[in-house]
Amino acid sequence: MPACLGVMNSSHGSRPLSRLLRYPKAFQFTTSTARHEPLPSIAPKTTINVKHIRQNPELYSQNCIDRNYKSQSDSPFKIVKLFDEWRTLQRSARGLREKNNEIRTKLSHAKTFSGREADDKADEHPRESHLEEARELKQQIGEIEAKEEHLTEEIHHLASELPNLTSKETPIGREPKIIGYINDHPESPSSSSGRIWRNHVHIGNDLDLLDFAGAATTSGWGWYYLKNEAALLEHALIQYALSVAMKHGFTVVSPPSVVYSHISSACGFRPRDQNGEQQVYTIQQSEKYQGTGKPDLSLAGTAEIPFASMKANATMEETELPLRIVGSSRCYRAEAGARGVETKGLYRVHEFSKVEMFGWTLPDQEDELFDSMLSIQKEILQNLGLHCRILEMPSTDLGASAVRKQDIEAYFPSRREKHEGWGEVTSTSICTDYQTRRLATRLRSSRNNGDASSTSSPAQPSTNSTGGTKIEFPSTVNGTALAVPRIIAALLELNWSEEDATVAVPTVLTPWMHGVDIIKKRR
Repeated sequence: MPACLGVMNSSHGSRPLSRLLRYPKAFQFTTSTARHEPLPSIAPKTTINVKHIRQNPELYSQNCIDRNYKSQSDSPFKIVKLFDEWRTLQRSARGLREKNNEIRTKLSHAKTFSGREADDKADEHPRESHLEEARELKQQIGEIEAKEEHLTEEIHHLASELPNLTSKETPIGREPKIIGYINDHPESPSSSSGRIWRNHVHIGNDLDLLDFAGAATTSGWGWYYLKNEAALLEHALIQYALSVAMKHGFTVVSPPSVVYSHISSACGFRPRDQNGEQQVYTIQQSEKYQGTGKPDLSLAGTAEIPFASMKANATMEETELPLRIVGSSRCYRAEAGARGVETKGLYRVHEFSKVEMFGWTLPDQEDELFDSMLSIQKEILQNLGLHCRILEMPSTDLGASAVRKQDIEAYFPSRREKHEGWGEVTSTSICTDYQTRRLATRLRSSRNNGDASSTSSPAQPSTNSTGGTKIEFPSTVNGTALAVPRIIAALLELNWSEEDATVAVPTVLTPWMHGVDIIKKRR
């Protein structure tokens, strides 16, 4: 059986299903979704476990329903049906090939003797008959192979559209689970303190920190200028977040902001979300390159994408893991204006600075890195003095690549009426091997956990070598250390003093604020 339709990793088959649901592995095959979204030749070869989908169609179908991928909920059953058709064609083709081999053998042993015209004429008819039959068989085999290729492409496309499986820690449905809180709430439960709250847009205009009108003229709605102390706050927040992550062993990396579109898709970021909403800015190619097969480019929505692809088409060593990196980048989101009132100001914008943490770890050892990132987020937000709550996010809120996600939401006084004041400021996700399988990031491992190699195929032999090593896929974990505009918005609103019209700067940021500890109105 060709590897593209079979299993290249028996790890799913050897583990209890309950264990799989806790930290499920991604599905596997070598794919090029030719008919649907042609991948350029330079794209990493994706490896998905189609066999596990075929063996557990109900599991994958229910997972799609739980995660609001309802249009894909029938895909696992379609894959089973298409595979049965493919297998039937394989049997038919096998019989035709055997018959064709018999005819070739007969033709190769046909006796023709020079100078014996009578014998030659006598042998000519059966020989021509054999040649004609061989031509017909070749045509039939070619037609079957074309159908097989079509079925294989369809199976690949359907499998690639399925989301990762879901952790048992994830609440099913739409409601998150509150895990805990950071810092005290700035208001009493009765809200009778008499404190006057201001929206960060009002504060920013009053203190000459924000300019939305100029940005609208320059770039359109959803962009902004940070001015004066707000611009200093941006750089101070970045430096502070980097310093905390570095203290915890993360290595600093500055990633590119432009990535190949197929890299973005491999990380789980599609041009449109489940609601058909545009998510990604694609860079239009010049006429010179249109139709040449040059890969499309996109603006990265998060540093997670270029970070994950740093190890594309690479084999990591077990001694390298966990490998933890952190970096600041500009992020670009095309969907900023689709959520009504909450998009006002800095909360949801098209472009922003963010400090992102990313790491590769051994399979089934994601928890430690996940908890480490959460600890860093808590430390940063606590020291900034923000009141926050920690949420275990529900299945419908998970991106395609994540099996588990925790968000931290800060309290924004300006959002009290619509969302009880809460707004997301950080997020941490475990993606298991969803991204590494799609980016061809492999791990040379000497672990003896009873699993077969994850890349065993004729083209990718990876059974245990004489040295006792095997090839598998590492897991990835990502987390936002700090999203700058939302943090600035929260700080302006929470630290605003109505009495003297000032904003206090958190003490941890003052080393990068050039002596500014109070932001006040200019004369």
